[in-house]
Amino acid sequence: MNSPDAPKPDATPAAPPAADADLDPFRLQSPETFANPYPVYAKLREQAPVYFSAAYNGWLITRYDQVAAGFRDPRLSAKRSGAFVTKLPEDVRQRLEPLRRNLASWALLLDPPEHTRIRSLINKAFVPRLVEGMRSRVEALVNELLDAVAPTGRIDVLRDLGDALPLLVIGEVLGVPTQDRHRLKGWSNALGGFLGSGRPTLEIAGGALSAVAEMEDYFRGVIAARRQNPGSDLLSQLLVAEEQGMILGEQELLSTCCMLLFGGHETTKNLIGNGLLALLLHPAERDALREAPALIGPAVEELLRYDSPVQWMSRVALDDIELDGVRIAKGDRAFLVLGAANRDPSQFPDPDRLDFRRTDIRHISFGLGVHYCAGAALARVEAQAAISTFLRRFPDAALSSAPLTYRQSPGIRSLTAMPVELGAQSSAS
Repeated sequence: MNSPDAPKPDATPAAPPAADADLDPFRLQSPETFANPYPVYAKLREQAPVYFSAAYNGWLITRYDQVAAGFRDPRLSAKRSGAFVTKLPEDVRQRLEPLRRNLASWALLLDPPEHTRIRSLINKAFVPRLVEGMRSRVEALVNELLDAVAPTGRIDVLRDLGDALPLLVIGEVLGVPTQDRHRLKGWSNALGGFLGSGRPTLEIAGGALSAVAEMEDYFRGVIAARRQNPGSDLLSQLLVAEEQGMILGEQELLSTCCMLLFGGHETTKNLIGNGLLALLLHPAERDALREAPALIGPAVEELLRYDSPVQWMSRVALDDIELDGVRIAKGDRAFLVLGAANRDPSQFPDPDRLDFRRTDIRHISFGLGVHYCAGAALARVEAQAAISTFLRRFPDAALSSAPLTYRQSPGIRSLTAMPVELGAQSSAS
């Protein structure tokens, strides 16, 4: 991305609204693209690396160097909570105000210095030493989940492992009592449907609104309990920091709980699901990993690159920006397409090949810069534990014959279900 100079006079102006017939010439919203977006990403990188999508009312940025620069460019703001509702009718926007207000205090959707203050508190819970200390507990949870399905001979990887494990883990991180953790899934999924959609329907927005209202009400109770009886969980740490003068307002505290629940569940769920799917579709790599378990670290990095759980992240232009000869106007939305950047051949030789011995895997699936995912280390531990344990215990696992379908979401790469026949369990498990 260019330096923050004024756009050159000959830069291409922002595209006008397209005619209905031309809304989606790259077929970004087709079922085929949701199932496999990578051929379309390749066309965009080659033909229109900075492309205005009328279908999503924003600019798609698809080349690795430009996406990486976009994360670090202060003119592309993460402060976009209003962008989720700005195109809706006024009466609907008013009804969704509690949802917008909650999102407005997510560190993920803030710029410095507001972002810095909240993020510095969150970071205390995710230092590598503390996260690594959770590994044995995470591995035990994986085995408990697999024990539950082993007698049936089959598993829905997304439901029984991908959904279940992150909810258990983030529930412990937030101090949610075990008996309440079943409630977390519906809340997170409702937010995921809203945030992962380029243009959410009123029904999807209403579901997210209800989820946020229920979450805020629930976490008010948890916060009150932690004030009376602090524990070792993140919420207790945030309240201790508050006593030391590092104050979060009530809305900021509630919003942070919602953000951590969503981020700790949705991304990790799909990292586990997409990762195991790739392995079942690439038996040579699966066998190599089973025979050399020490490869699990670089294997998870390559799986993150190969099929990123988060495909797009959006920004709002604070000023006119020229990029690759195209002018992005102040106020326009820009989508940093992580999935396309991670398959850019200028950065990754033979990018469509899954290769666990690939070196220098500088994927950007967790973002870059100040908005790099705070929970990345925990997501890695969960994915490593889930994938390595699954392969060790069920070496003959295979996809069932049921067709696989993907959520109709451009921002989140997620199957709707992933049925697998487990086969014989390893005697070494």
